Amino acid sequence: MKRTILRITFIIGAILLLSQCATVPLTGRRQLILFPEDQMVSMSLTSYSSFLKENKLSTDVVNKQRIKNVGARISKAVEQYLAANGLQDQIANFEWEFNLVVSNEPNAWCMPGGKVVFYEGILPYCQNDAGIAVVMGHEIAHAVAHHSNERMSQEALIQYGQAAATEILGHNQSDSRKAILAAAIGMGTNVGIVLPFSRKHEFEADHLGLIFMAMAGYDPNEAVAFWTRMANASAGKQPEFLSTHPADEKRIARLKAAIPEALKYKRN
Repeated sequence: MKRTILRITFIIGAILLLSQCATVPLTGRRQLILFPEDQMVSMSLTSYSSFLKENKLSTDVVNKQRIKNVGARISKAVEQYLAANGLQDQIANFEWEFNLVVSNEPNAWCMPGGKVVFYEGILPYCQNDAGIAVVMGHEIAHAVAHHSNERMSQEALIQYGQAAATEILGHNQSDSRKAILAAAIGMGTNVGIVLPFSRKHEFEADHLGLIFMAMAGYDPNEAVAFWTRMANASAGKQPEFLSTHPADEKRIARLKAAIPEALKYKRN
């Protein structure tokens, strides 16, 4: 057992030594990044290409162009801000692309590297270009803040940590008891670490998204209206502590509090 623990401890230590600490633009939050960003972008491009092959691009010419126009405005504003503040390396590997796909699901995402996809199902909640900018700013913020890399880094450390904890606490226990212990530890880390961290990313993307849309000339007040529409349309959601996303009322309250800061960046 001692050898196993030492081996796991050595691996965790080596990972931490080889990792880099980064800072999220604007928020200043320190984050642990274990994986090279060019590797993240390469993996994302593979996934993105597969997604486009398996999903149908929208034929809605008007809304396709709206997505591209809003995306171009926000991405350009973000590029200009980062370059002006010596942070251009944050998006050094980005090649922006904006697509609208056929789906009733109210969803959108931005992969590492700047590949953005909107689903047709989210457009009724957006209602206008400013609403699209709310979603666009939020999703681009996830990519600019390297949340995917940070999440993968966290999960890698948790896996090694769980293995060490199970080995230590389950020493001299039967295999069945070890299995129960491993499940309990996994549940504890999920509720106590992973889910709160996911909610932190969502709040941070909301915060940065407001600023990004304001930099591009959109009114950040639209974010409150958008998320209110989303909240009204949702029902039977699980408790916040078991969710990767924050409760609607908390999200809206934080957005309202962050609007004055975002307005300082607003371009007319």
